[in-house]
Amino acid sequence: MLLIPAVAGCGSDGDDEPKNVSAKTAALGTITPGVIKVAVQPYAPYTSVQGDKIVGLDGDILAYAAKKLGLEVKPQVTDFAGMLAGVQSRRVDITIGGVAWSADRQKQGLFTDPPYYSPPAMAVRSGKTYKTVDDLKGLQLGTVEGYVWVKSIQAVPDAKLHAYPDANGVFDDLGAGRVDVGFLDPLIIIAAHKERPELKIDTQYMTPPTAAQVKAKPAYEYFQPYQTGFYLPKKATKLEKAISAQIDAMYENGELEKLVKKYGGDPEQFLKPSADVATARRGVDRPQDWTPPSIAQ
Repeated sequence: MLLIPAVAGCGSDGDDEPKNVSAKTAALGTITPGVIKVAVQPYAPYTSVQGDKIVGLDGDILAYAAKKLGLEVKPQVTDFAGMLAGVQSRRVDITIGGVAWSADRQKQGLFTDPPYYSPPAMAVRSGKTYKTVDDLKGLQLGTVEGYVWVKSIQAVPDAKLHAYPDANGVFDDLGAGRVDVGFLDPLIIIAAHKERPELKIDTQYMTPPTAAQVKAKPAYEYFQPYQTGFYLPKKATKLEKAISAQIDAMYENGELEKLVKKYGGDPEQFLKPSADVATARRGVDRPQDWTPPSIAQ
């Protein structure tokens, strides 16, 4: 989700191959057989590293898939630009944590099927209700510097952008009444609601702008849900297919619903794709008959 210019390196940790790696696991083609090296940034509750373990929604999803595939997860902490660079140069096997699929990014790497879809969420002061883009006209709107919502906010008539170095700045000014609405990834808002009750904020989901509204103002596309993905090097075709298969199975067996609920998310919002998800990827990095994974309709 971030658009940070600085690039950080993700060097090899030099670990030896684990013992008793099966031929099936070795055939996945990870840099070190039996190990999946993962670039992450501190982005709780999606990804954070505790000891040698990645925790959070994305971390739990990958851990489930890795266990099924016989892979040992090895995290490497960097920033968002370093996550992408580490994959594109194949210094790591994969990166996770709110990485939005885009046509440009898929040219330089591979995306799995979406482990979830990130709905357009708003942090608002308790008692206030905003539903559509039109409701935002003339308001004080906050987000983090470099996030895609900067462009969207700038396109809202008479709205004033407040951009902050991190999410805490958004929440502080929202609680103080200097900002009306904050745009951040939904689980971050939900976590702040629980951890900082004194702010008196609520989470609301925006009704996405219509196709006509987006055509008139292309920057409004960032007010629509976006599909996330785990991002892998271009040559990691076997690993991508294996992890995608595990993600698809998690939609079917209820594991993803359980994990989304664990972190306070609504499965109806996170695990059902919007119509444009299929059209965006068909004929690009998925077959023309590809159907995005979904929980039962």
